[in-house]
Amino acid sequence: MTTTKADEYVVNFPTLWIVPDWIEQHCIVPDRFQKGQPFELYDWQLWCTVNHYRVKPTAKFGQLSTAFFYRRSLIVAPQKTGKGPWSAAIVAAEACGPVVFAGWAEEGDVYRCEDHGCYCGWEYEYQPGEPMGRPWPTPLIQLTATSDDQTDNVYRPLKAMARAWPLNQMMRVGEEFIRIGDDGLIDTVTSSALSRLGNPINCALQDETGLYTATNKLLKVAETQRRGAAGMGGRSMETTNPWDPAEDSVAQRTYQSLRPDIFKFYRIPPKNLSYLDKRERRKIHAYVYRGSLHVDLDAIEAEAAELIEKDPGQAERFFGNRVVPGTGSWCDVRKWDDRKVKAPRSVPRKTQIVLGFDGSDTDDWTGFRAETQDGYQFTPTFGSDKRPTVWNPADHGGQVPRLEVRAALDELFEFFTVIRMYADPPDWETEIDDWAAAYGEKRVLRFSTFRWIQMHAAAERLLTDVTKQDSTFSHDGCGIASDHVAHTRKSARPGKPPRYVLEKASQTEKIDLTVCSILAHEAAGDVTAAKLWKPARKLVVMR
Repeated sequence: MTTTKADEYVVNFPTLWIVPDWIEQHCIVPDRFQKGQPFELYDWQLWCTVNHYRVKPTAKFGQLSTAFFYRRSLIVAPQKTGKGPWSAAIVAAEACGPVVFAGWAEEGDVYRCEDHGCYCGWEYEYQPGEPMGRPWPTPLIQLTATSDDQTDNVYRPLKAMARAWPLNQMMRVGEEFIRIGDDGLIDTVTSSALSRLGNPINCALQDETGLYTATNKLLKVAETQRRGAAGMGGRSMETTNPWDPAEDSVAQRTYQSLRPDIFKFYRIPPKNLSYLDKRERRKIHAYVYRGSLHVDLDAIEAEAAELIEKDPGQAERFFGNRVVPGTGSWCDVRKWDDRKVKAPRSVPRKTQIVLGFDGSDTDDWTGFRAETQDGYQFTPTFGSDKRPTVWNPADHGGQVPRLEVRAALDELFEFFTVIRMYADPPDWETEIDDWAAAYGEKRVLRFSTFRWIQMHAAAERLLTDVTKQDSTFSHDGCGIASDHVAHTRKSARPGKPPRYVLEKASQTEKIDLTVCSILAHEAAGDVTAAKLWKPARKLVVMR
C-alpha cells in the first residue's frame, strides 16, 4: 500500500481504503518501461481516490451514492501528470472492485476476491468499524471525451489493464467497449456518439471537461450523464486541464459551484510567480507536477517554451495549471481581478457618480455599472433588499422586467448625484427618451455600441486603465462583472490603426456588464474632460 507524506495529506475520516489497495493489487502500469508492473498510486492520486470514496459516518447498508460524502469529483491538473492512467484505474475499480458501500466491518470481516469472480487469491482484512465495499452487480460505465482520440487518454491505458492478469478474468476488451462479466459494460461516448446517452449508468468518467461547452453539445452530455448516474445511485468524476475562462465549460461550472458534495483537487501555483519568466516558470512546474514521479521537468519546459511563442495562455493552462484566457480575450481577467478593492466601499448618499447602461429584452442581460470621480467602479443596488442592478431574463419569465429597471434607475438618481449616464439604445429607445425627459438630455445620453470606432476607443480606455501600473481605477469585485469580462472576446475590424469589436465567446456566455463597465468609465472620462464634476463643499468652522 502506497503511503503519503504525513505533513501534506492527512486522512482522518472513514473511507473505502480497500479501493486503493484493490487498484494496486489488480491494475498494472499500462505503458513506458514500467509496463506490466503493479500500478502504485502517487500521493496525489491516492489522496483523490480516498476522498472520492469517503463514506459518511451515518451511512447505512443498502445506500448507494448517498452513502458517500461526495456526489462527484473534479480533478484539475496539468498535462502529463498521470490523470489518464489513474482515471483508467478508477474505472477498473468501478467495473470490478469493491466500490459500493457494504456496511461497517466487525471483527473478522474479510473481502475475498474469489467471492466476486476473481481468482488472484487476494484478500483484504477489514479493521473493526471500517467501511466495507462490494462490486456493482451489473456495472454500466461511460467514458466521455470530445473525440475518439480524446477518449484514448483513458480507454487506451484501461485496455492495457483489462488485458492483463488478473483483470482479464472479468473483462473482455473491444475497440469501443469492454464487457464486464455477463451483463456489465464500459462504453465510450463523444459528441459524435450521442445516441448512447440516456442509458442507466453507475459511473461516468468525463475527461477534459474544460473543453465541454454548449457549443460542442458536451455541456448537455455531461448533465445528462450525471442525471443517469444519479438515477442508478451512481456517481461521476471529471478530470481536466485548467479551462479558458471565456468558454463557460463544464469544468468551470463545477469548480465555481458552491455545493459542498463536490470534491475538488486543484493545485494552483503561487500568484507571485510569472509564467513568462523562465526561472519562475520552473518553480511553477515543480509545484504543479509535484508527486508525478515520471515527469521530466526539462521536457515539460521545452514543450511549454515552444507553445508560449504562439499562445502563452494555452501554455500556462496546459503546463502551468492556471486558469487564464486564451488568444483573443479582450482583457486578462486576472488583471481585472487585481483591481478589486479588499472590501467593497460604501458609497454615501449624494456622491457624484456616472452610470453605464446596457439593455436587452429576452436573451442578453440588462444592467447598470457606476463609477465615482476617483475611479471606483461598482454595481449599485436597489430596493429594500439591496439587489444588484443586474437582470437575467431567465430569472424573470424570459423577459427583462422593464418597470423594475425604471424603478431601480429612479432610485439611483434619487440616492446619488448622477452627473451623466451613457445608455446603449437598441431595444430601449423609448425608455431612454423617457429617462432623458425626466433627468435631462445632458445627463442621459445615447452611446451606440454598434458604432465600432467609437466603441473600440472606449474599450481601449478602460483596458488601459485596468492594466497600466499607475492607474487609480478600482472596482468592487462584482462576480458577475468579473465573469462577463472573462467571457469578452475581441473580433478584428479592417482599417488603420487596427480596431476590434467585442463579442461573446459563445451565445451562453454573457458580456453585458463588460459593456456597462466600459460605458461607465467612458462617461467618467468625458465628465472629467468637460470639467463637470462639481467641487466638493468645504466645511467652514466658525471660531
